[in-house]
Amino acid sequence: MENIFTGTAAFIEGLLAGAPSWARTITMGLLYLVGVLAFIFLNALYLIYLERKISAYMQQRLGPNRFGPRGLFQSIADAVKLLGKEDIIPRGADRWVFILAPIIIFIPAVMVYAIIPFGKGMIPVDLNIGVFYFLAVASTTTIAILMGGWGANNKYALLGSMRSVAQMVSYEIPLTFSILGVIMLAGSLQTSAIVAAQEKVWYILLQPLAFLIYFIAATAEINRAPFDLVEGEQEIIAGPYTEYTGMRYALFFLSEYSNLVSVSALAVTLFLGGWHGPWLPSWLWFLIKVYIMIFIFMWVRWTFPRIRIDHLLSFNWKVLLPLSLANILVTGVGIKIYQLLTLGRW
Repeated sequence: MENIFTGTAAFIEGLLAGAPSWARTITMGLLYLVGVLAFIFLNALYLIYLERKISAYMQQRLGPNRFGPRGLFQSIADAVKLLGKEDIIPRGADRWVFILAPIIIFIPAVMVYAIIPFGKGMIPVDLNIGVFYFLAVASTTTIAILMGGWGANNKYALLGSMRSVAQMVSYEIPLTFSILGVIMLAGSLQTSAIVAAQEKVWYILLQPLAFLIYFIAATAEINRAPFDLVEGEQEIIAGPYTEYTGMRYALFFLSEYSNLVSVSALAVTLFLGGWHGPWLPSWLWFLIKVYIMIFIFMWVRWTFPRIRIDHLLSFNWKVLLPLSLANILVTGVGIKIYQLLTLGRW
């Protein structure tokens, strides 16, 4: 069970032994891409169902219970419905900006998975700047959200996209600073090296404040309640998504769940020991931890009400940012004291 995925990849690579190196590289790259896309789509289908069930349980409702056993196939019905809906482009819209926005928002949502270590030896591209790559690619999501609001030629969509971009740009700063403490401890930006450094002690025990800051900032980054200011039914309808229908709307929705899984996977990689765990295969441990993080994100969403935009930004600049900087300072001092006690030098 441990080597089921790595063994399959090695077997396919062995079949291509006689092919040119460029052909092997392209083929294996496409194989990894198909694997990541399958992981994203299957997770999205299940997470939509899971979130409905969790929210129903917390609000004493039944949730989906008609299509399939206990409503398990409801997400499939929703996907078919969205595929069959009419694709409408507003008459006054900036046509190409409007069309490209849902495509552009989905591309970085897929690209970030390239550096996620799904198990021991199971990482599509083991970059030595993996964490930096993740943050750089994920930050481009703001462009697509602004394009969606601008291209729709709708004042509510534009206002929704502008305040969402303000939120995401602001919370990227404490998110990045919370990760710096982990990088200082591991001495590497490589995600596989960070996981390997947690073989004995998970970094959530050494960086509890950083984990809390990461969790709050990540909730804001992926626009989930109580920070889901990209939408606001009583204020700006559905923000940049207001004018989108059918499959274009589905791409925004799919990107949201893809980002939920990716930030949960990064949290597991940085703070929860990655694939480390007894008895079970490494990839199964990784999935269990990821789903625990996803459950916590969903728990928070269905527990707290939406926060006002001014309160949200004030909390970021006045609380999270100073705490993240203080965490970096304390981490640096702690590392130097540890070096002094163990090595006898700074």
